Amino acid sequence: MLSALGNPRQAAAQLMNFGLILSTAFMMWKGLSVISDSPSPIVVVLSGSMEPAFQRGDLLLLWNRNLFAETAVGEVVVYNVKDKDIPIVHRIISKFGTGPTAKLLTKGDNNDSDDTKLYAPGQNYLVREDIIGSVVGYMPFVGYVTIMLSEHPWMKTVMLGIMGLVVVLQRE
Repeated sequence: MLSALGNPRQAAAQLMNFGLILSTAFMMWKGLSVISDSPSPIVVVLSGSMEPAFQRGDLLLLWNRNLFAETAVGEVVVYNVKDKDIPIVHRIISKFGTGPTAKLLTKGDNNDSDDTKLYAPGQNYLVREDIIGSVVGYMPFVGYVTIMLSEHPWMKTVMLGIMGLVVVLQRE
């Protein structure tokens, strides 16, 4: 069972396999980022503000290239607020102007009022550069793993430990 620890060549091979898995995942993430023109091409819904369209734990796929049409009213977008690092998933309810200088107002489907209270102080509207991407697809409840890991930090340690054991005890 622990024979991999006695054989340095096999231990090094397993360590390299683990490194290859991590680097492949990183390259796939960066490739998706380049293709979608979004720094975060996949996000998880963290609250119920977009119910019934999206539930907490849904995994959203984003696209940030306006090839054929501009961002439009009714589109669900993910945006960042200045000085906050949590992306917000809401629908565009108003648009003033056109092009990259258009002013956009958003609101969660399950919220009573628009998002002006969520924006940075002194900011009344979003501009195109605030948007991370538009939602083009989703996978229901797949993101609950991410939510569980962020709400229960001890689970990260357990998962990393299990992954480490699998790598060490793996036989080829």
